[in-house]
Amino acid sequence: MSLKDQITEDMKTAMRAKDSERLGTIRLLQAAMKQKEVDERIVLDDAAIVAIVDKLIKQRKDSITAFEGAGRQDLADKEKAELAVLAAYLPERMSEAEVQQAVQAIVAELGASGPGDMGKVMGAVKARLAGKADMGLVSAAVKAALAR
Repeated sequence: MSLKDQITEDMKTAMRAKDSERLGTIRLLQAAMKQKEVDERIVLDDAAIVAIVDKLIKQRKDSITAFEGAGRQDLADKEKAELAVLAAYLPERMSEAEVQQAVQAIVAELGASGPGDMGKVMGAVKARLAGKADMGLVSAAVKAALAR
């Protein structure tokens, strides 16, 4: 079953269970997917859907930080609930050690050295690790690898 089909089935399940928070989050995800399909006139594959989910999760994390900083715990809790629903659609994430190993291998493969090669390395890393790792962790690992 494709990820798109899984999301549709989860929406139907949430409707039947009258789980309005989960349903709202899934509808938000479907709207983002539909927008991408319409804008680019494509049919999304699982990798593109994972990228959309990643983007939505990053937005939620930023919102949580902002709401907690402003003392709005009620809104932060709502964002955390949405984050939990969205995280279920991501594949298993790589650990920090696995990310560092992968980055080291790519840096060695490209022969990159110094901060000037950051763009080249990030391009290659993004292509291989998209959806598998948190890009914040990846960026930090690339900076550390190139600083040596």
